[in-house]
Amino acid sequence: MSEPTIRVLLVDDHALLRAGFRTILDTQPDITVVGEASSGAEAVAQASALRPDVITMDVQMPDMDGIEATRRIVADPEVGAAIAIVTTFDHDDYLYRALEAGASGFLLKNAGAEDLISAVRALAAGDGMLAPEVTRRVLARFAGGPGATGSHPTGRSPMPSPAPEAPRSRDVPAAPPTTPALLEPLTDREAEVLTLLADARSNAEIARALFIGEATVKTHVSRVLQKLGARDRVQAVVLAHRLGLA
Repeated sequence: MSEPTIRVLLVDDHALLRAGFRTILDTQPDITVVGEASSGAEAVAQASALRPDVITMDVQMPDMDGIEATRRIVADPEVGAAIAIVTTFDHDDYLYRALEAGASGFLLKNAGAEDLISAVRALAAGDGMLAPEVTRRVLARFAGGPGATGSHPTGRSPMPSPAPEAPRSRDVPAAPPTTPALLEPLTDREAEVLTLLADARSNAEIARALFIGEATVKTHVSRVLQKLGARDRVQAVVLAHRLGLA
């Protein structure tokens, strides 16, 4: 039986860029571009009509920018698409606002074809993604560092500041000495997995650290996301940093 096809909506006010993205993505047997939009308002309408799995979203567009379009699409429970903000502007403000609006990824327009393809697959799988060059900044920002915003990326109120964490002495990062109420539903193993996610570990690295299989890691990650109410790994990692797990 063939693999399910990932349905993608391309949103950008430059037709040439959309054409380039379509050419790259349509070469993949598991990805198909189902539509295009040239403005934020059109993106909202197309997302509702086409129900894509993944949306690549430009930031600066006429009549409604990509941040507001993302916010409206995420607010529609009938859509359920994962959104990657794609922009030429490597500006912190765009990234923080995009995550607060509900985006699950961020990619610069100068990224290579393989990066674009990998991003689409990651978002479709519920993994989320951030361009490597901005990961540290966003995690520091949402952890409450300099210039931190006051709202949580999922739209919830920020959690209380956690107690300082103990020094790490193992391959598995140490959990904080106090456990916020949000983490109480997690089992000990799920808490370990979340701590490793917050340490930017991949599934393979988590499996090696905990001496379990990757399939088991995927199961634990799914349960962690469900219990935390996080849409994907990016949102879980941001939340874990806010709670002091890294």
